[in-house]
Amino acid sequence: MYKPVNAIEYNLPTMLRARYRRIVLFFGRILLSFTLWDLVLPRLGFRKLSNNTRSERLRKSAAAFRKLAIQMGGVMIKVGQFLSSRVDVLPAEFTDELKELQDEVPAEDFSEIRKVAEAEFGMPLEKKFAAFEETPLAAASLGQVHRASLKKNQSPTLINMGGESIDSQTKNWEPDVVVKIQRPKIEQLIETDLAALRTVGGWLKHYPPIRKRANIPALLSEFTRILLQEIDYLAEGRNAETFAENFKNVPGVRVPKVIWTHTTKRALTLENVWAIKITDYEGISKAGVSREEVASRLLKTYLKQIFEDGFFHADPHPGNLFVNPLSSKPVSGSQSSTAWELTFVDFGMVGQVPDNLRSGLRELMIGIGTQDAARVIKSYQMMDVLLPGADLELLERLEARAFERFWGKNMSELTQIDYKQMKEFVDEFRDLLFDLPFQVPQNMIFLMRCVGILSGMCTGLDPKFNLWDYLSPYAQKLMAEEAGTAVEIWLTEIEKLVRALVRVPLKLETVLMKMERGELVVQNPETLREVQKLKGIFRQVTGGIIFGSMLLGSVQLYLGGEELLSGILFAGAIIALIGIYLAGRENNRN
Repeated sequence: MYKPVNAIEYNLPTMLRARYRRIVLFFGRILLSFTLWDLVLPRLGFRKLSNNTRSERLRKSAAAFRKLAIQMGGVMIKVGQFLSSRVDVLPAEFTDELKELQDEVPAEDFSEIRKVAEAEFGMPLEKKFAAFEETPLAAASLGQVHRASLKKNQSPTLINMGGESIDSQTKNWEPDVVVKIQRPKIEQLIETDLAALRTVGGWLKHYPPIRKRANIPALLSEFTRILLQEIDYLAEGRNAETFAENFKNVPGVRVPKVIWTHTTKRALTLENVWAIKITDYEGISKAGVSREEVASRLLKTYLKQIFEDGFFHADPHPGNLFVNPLSSKPVSGSQSSTAWELTFVDFGMVGQVPDNLRSGLRELMIGIGTQDAARVIKSYQMMDVLLPGADLELLERLEARAFERFWGKNMSELTQIDYKQMKEFVDEFRDLLFDLPFQVPQNMIFLMRCVGILSGMCTGLDPKFNLWDYLSPYAQKLMAEEAGTAVEIWLTEIEKLVRALVRVPLKLETVLMKMERGELVVQNPETLREVQKLKGIFRQVTGGIIFGSMLLGSVQLYLGGEELLSGILFAGAIIALIGIYLAGRENNRN
């Protein structure tokens, strides 16, 4: 007989203590090895040996951690994924080994998952769902996903949907939802693993090579926040709805609906949108969908998320993205013979782009899209990624040279750049590249990891994928929007400026009239002629300001597509220029 479970008792202190010791001892051995090879041996005269073996030692250490993470699952998988994004702290050998680390863990026994689900829903699964598949659709480090069907006024079916013996009435069942359920004991595992990491963090604070490059307490605090966010399924449901709202008017992008009546903090029920995995290249092609179009749509959705919405899906690994074919009808203006949707799932990890960072990123996009090195450096300053004292002039030269050498190359071409060319580039800016005058704000970490994964996925879909083909048009779009929103501001400011400048000559004219009528005493007879010259010079300056303002406004309007208004302002600028010329001639006569 079923009994509601209000609290699941995990009385397993021995297992948790063993887990804690295993994590601490693993990192202790790694740290001891680093200390011996990188600190002790170089001081004993073996610096060359230390340097020559460093890369291989780092790779082996990362591989050992990856093996440990897969075996232990839980938080350790998340630790590996988090560390793989910290290219500002860890060497490339470490991050490269960990960047492919996914939730490679075995499924939890269904009887344990069932206990968690029924504790959350407060009733047996047979009463909550019409059908529920025992075999998980996907198993991750913190939870796993099962297919199910909602009740539609029919009698409940058997719960055993994952074995060989399926009831004849349920063979053709349609799973309309998926249910994501947290693994049992996950809170205790998280608490244990975080305690072990805090112990290791205390050691790392005393290890000079790490202490100089990273704020360990801040990293642990950031990781803890991310982890706790991921195990709150109510927050994940809200994230999914925010994402859906942002894309409600964008065709070809799908987000599963949240079934709130079947959702709690530890159990999340979503519309079943499972389709072709985005890395199933053969399946995508067989469905009549162009892989090049998939790469294009994927990148465009992220450009919108980052630069327009300020809210982005921060975990775009292959298990969270699907291609959903809709029909076999040819699509107008498309390379695909099938209409299709790009589908996003799993919104446990999302990123926010604050206003200052978004403004800096927009400036960076425009700078790259227009090959404007000065604007790229300005974007770095806006995003606070430059260390104090950075050589801005040298940085600008580096960006300009990078545009000259690498602009327009696709990913395949970039990987085949001649070694001699790359060496010349590195030699020219060796000091700057060695100093690396950059700091990575914490709110950029998700974004960097996301962009790195995205780049690999787009190149996998389309080996000839060329990022520049998308950046330039998008940069022009941002500039047009920037100009369009500034039209009224420009016109208002120009109007204020013109009115102010018009009033100044009138006031000056009044002073001159008083002087001519003798109402002002002029001690020096040359003063009147000098004032007349001053009046002419002032008219020239006034005309210059008006000319510059109108010309700048005309350019902004032209970039925004407002050709008529741009032409009017340009004509005004020409008239102001003629006025400057005439005022100059009159002043010369005086």
